[in-house]
Amino acid sequence: MTDTPAELKTLRDSIDNLDAALIHILAERFKCTQRVGELKARLQLPSSDPNREKLQIERLRALAQGAHLDPDFAEKFLAFVIKEVIRHHELAKAPS
Repeated sequence: MTDTPAELKTLRDSIDNLDAALIHILAERFKCTQRVGELKARLQLPSSDPNREKLQIERLRALAQGAHLDPDFAEKFLAFVIKEVIRHHELAKAPS
């Protein structure tokens, strides 16, 4: 078995660090959206806000383009996150 080239190891270490950062950032984002869900439940607001979601998608697509990331990928990623956030908001509304 051959040793992993140093450059490959360095790149993989960077990827591992970025993956960890993504997880921590997502955790912080979900802490914020959990508070939003609690507030929406208390104010009896709908879990979903299609106008806000549309604006967020447009904003993230523009950010992705500026970062040389596929805007379609960014939109799919955000759609996945939004779906999970709405699920959490629905759970916050459910009677305990």
